[in-house]
Amino acid sequence: MACYREMNIGEAERISDIDAAYYIKNAWRMNRETGEYALTEMNWTDESLPNGFEWHLDHFKKTIQGGGKAFGCFEDDTLVGYATIDSRVFGEEERYVLLDQLFVSNHYRNNGIGRKMVALCAEQAGLFGTDKIYLCAGSSEDTIAFYKKLGCRAAAEIDKTLLEEDPNDIQLELDIGDFILRNK
Repeated sequence: MACYREMNIGEAERISDIDAAYYIKNAWRMNRETGEYALTEMNWTDESLPNGFEWHLDHFKKTIQGGGKAFGCFEDDTLVGYATIDSRVFGEEERYVLLDQLFVSNHYRNNGIGRKMVALCAEQAGLFGTDKIYLCAGSSEDTIAFYKKLGCRAAAEIDKTLLEEDPNDIQLELDIGDFILRNK
């Protein structure tokens, strides 16, 4: 039975438990001439965490050191899913906090773990005094379908710094109130 709980900075290395292997059949790519997104065939398997383990480890630690939170899903003491949410509120109306990381191990996907991780982050975002979560979502067709199913939509405000970190990421937002209503 899965156990969901907050993780502390001393558990940061546990993210190495995650089997991040992920086959990407199609990904959304922006046509620079038209500004429209279209699915592009990729047929590629990403064997590890995007940007590498060290990048995610560093962000995990920085999130907690900055007052953010990390949540994990454990199965028999193995971390099978985790999410981090930053505490820094941003945007023109200061309505966003960043869902910086969300990963579920390969063989545990499609079991509601990702949805539960987002729910924990949404609750925390409300405690940070905001009503929207900002996401820089990986552009795979399946990833975007997952976020849209949760109620995410194109971000009304684009954080240019986050966009520049990975121009292929899709900038999304999730209204916390709508998410909670959809998941009662």
